[in-house]
Amino acid sequence: MPELEELGLLPLMDQVYRTGRPRTVKARKVQLPALVGVEPPRYYTFVCAPVRETEDLGRQLAQLTEGVGKAATVTTSADGGAGSGPSIDLGDGGADTGADSPVGTAPVDTGAVGTAADLAASPSARTALGLSSLGLGSFASLRRSTGASDVCGVLVFGAEVTDQVRVTERLRESERRQREAAVTLQRSLLPQKLEQPDDLRVAATYQPGGADTAVGGDWYDVITLGGGRTALVIGDVMGRGMRAAAVMGQLRTAVRAYARLDLPPHEVLQLLDGLASEIDASQIATCVYAVFDPSEQCLSYASAGHLPLMVRQADGTITRPEEPGGPPLGTGGWMHTSSNLPFTAGSTGVLYTDGLVERRDQDIDHCLDTLAGTLAGATGAPDVICSRLLRAMGVTPEHDDDVAALVFQLPQRDNDTAELFRSASLDLLGGAEAASSARAFTQGVLTSWRVGEELQDLGVLAVSELVSNSLTHGHPPMRLRLRRTDRRLTIEVTDADDHLPRRKRALPADESGRGLEIVATIASNWGTRRTPDGGKAVWCEFLLKRSSAGGVDPVHGDA
Repeated sequence: MPELEELGLLPLMDQVYRTGRPRTVKARKVQLPALVGVEPPRYYTFVCAPVRETEDLGRQLAQLTEGVGKAATVTTSADGGAGSGPSIDLGDGGADTGADSPVGTAPVDTGAVGTAADLAASPSARTALGLSSLGLGSFASLRRSTGASDVCGVLVFGAEVTDQVRVTERLRESERRQREAAVTLQRSLLPQKLEQPDDLRVAATYQPGGADTAVGGDWYDVITLGGGRTALVIGDVMGRGMRAAAVMGQLRTAVRAYARLDLPPHEVLQLLDGLASEIDASQIATCVYAVFDPSEQCLSYASAGHLPLMVRQADGTITRPEEPGGPPLGTGGWMHTSSNLPFTAGSTGVLYTDGLVERRDQDIDHCLDTLAGTLAGATGAPDVICSRLLRAMGVTPEHDDDVAALVFQLPQRDNDTAELFRSASLDLLGGAEAASSARAFTQGVLTSWRVGEELQDLGVLAVSELVSNSLTHGHPPMRLRLRRTDRRLTIEVTDADDHLPRRKRALPADESGRGLEIVATIASNWGTRRTPDGGKAVWCEFLLKRSSAGGVDPVHGDA
């Protein structure tokens, strides 16, 4: 009985006796005091089952009880000395009261002399018969359910499960290490630091699922393109674990490579579609690829099976794409298309994965409406909006799915800041005189922007070469665009010809072919891209160097 009390089984036995229903204690830790620090603890599973009067064991217990009532005798020592103690003799129908009793009985010492009937009815006798437990009183006096009216005892089974418990612990530790490795891989494949475009303010968050959830393939990226444009990407690889994270890393790397080609969003997804099937035909991935053009204040995007992006305009209205997106990446046989959304000053956009809005007990349209309502009222910096969206959607550290969200914002500029963000354009008309007009226009604009003399000269030279190249190899309409931010000066020339020029090394005897070589030498960056109307754009950038005092270097720009 003391052992049962130490194991905490007595209350369980009491419940079984009261209700007549079996109870189980799984993997109970048992540590003998004498072996603490010597041997590791062992584990046992105990089952407490009711013994009913109609069962063979119940009838044996009834006979045992009847034998005590009829044959118990009380004996004392011959001299009646104080050292002699009473004992119970069970006679022919009795049983040993030691540990071998099937009902967990124990030796009895009543401490007094009484009749056989009194002893049979005493708590000590009931203890010897397994009909009472320490501190619980008489079982016969307990209130019992209807289903336990014929219960006459409780049988305790015990089985050692130490090996199974230790195997389970090793398995859990292995799963924990694998999860940590997958999370580490996932985070290492995501951007360690987001690129910060000149015009946009961006913030992103990634939160893996709870401890019991395997890591998924959610990912995001921000890629600064040429000419002041910015690519915003989010995707999700179906599946869990290291494989999904590895496929995600390959797709993210491919997106960055394709983005450098400055392709339209639907062409980027078309290339990804073919690559995804080559990486793993059994893996399905979704993706949204969007490009923001500050000159047009427009967001061009394409979707491959992903949830729609959302844009909150400056007046608080929410815009969602009406056109359905294409199928997920890796399915093949689908021609993706690009769409456009206005994205003016004061607008905020959000890209997200399914973990933010999908719930097992809720319709996804309802969750999307909740997200839209939260975004409509969200103000502040992008990182603040990220946190607010996660809280509003009930995302916690124990969430059952990975969550990735990317928030981007085109801030409204005050008067002082607006002076650093300027743009100007000129339609190139006529023949050779268009180059002269472009040079004069550039000189005047850069002077009004208070750009340093050295940068003015470099800008005029770059414009002369780009415009001359367009007049020689392109077709009208042609257009020159100048744009300045707080970090760089961008010069872009567009025309209707779709042939992209390439930089090449001119031979000493060549009379042409040096224009792009000169531009690449004097500019910090340059590139080409096709325009949505079927033409092309050639651009170059000059960084505005800043002095140690925080202003723009007077040689290259205004302080």
